[in-house]
Amino acid sequence: MENLEKRKNKIIRLSIGLVYLIFGFLKLFPGTSPAEELATNTIQVLTFGFLPSYFGFIALALFESFIGICLILNWQNKLIIYAAIAHITCTFTPLFLFPGQIFGENRFIITLLSQYIFKNIIILGALFTLKIDLESSNKKSMKRKLLSLNLFSEKMGV
Repeated sequence: MENLEKRKNKIIRLSIGLVYLIFGFLKLFPGTSPAEELATNTIQVLTFGFLPSYFGFIALALFESFIGICLILNWQNKLIIYAAIAHITCTFTPLFLFPGQIFGENRFIITLLSQYIFKNIIILGALFTLKIDLESSNKKSMKRKLLSLNLFSEKMGV
């Protein structure tokens, strides 16, 4: 069962990493990301206009690409998972900052932009799954280390 868990986590990690890499990479080329205007406007509001639009958008592209690469390569999992959770949580801010742009004139219509945001619920759930599994495996690893230290100290007569 433990091997099955590892494979499941690998599939989730690679899938999320690929999504991050693709969407981050798209943002490096002006006009190719369907969320470019929304992301730029959101960055402007969240940084109170201190971060120039273009710089903020490129920084977002690099950040998303970096998260994607790290998840794909399984590098610094704990830190990257926390960074991805923080990032994906921030993707929901346009729902409150720009409701007219997200839902259109009628507040009950789902637009393409709102679908773009709401799909992040799945990514957020998967990231929390990875976080929980990572913490669980860290606890198991710590228990094994403590157990082996205890056995070692008993053998040494300590």
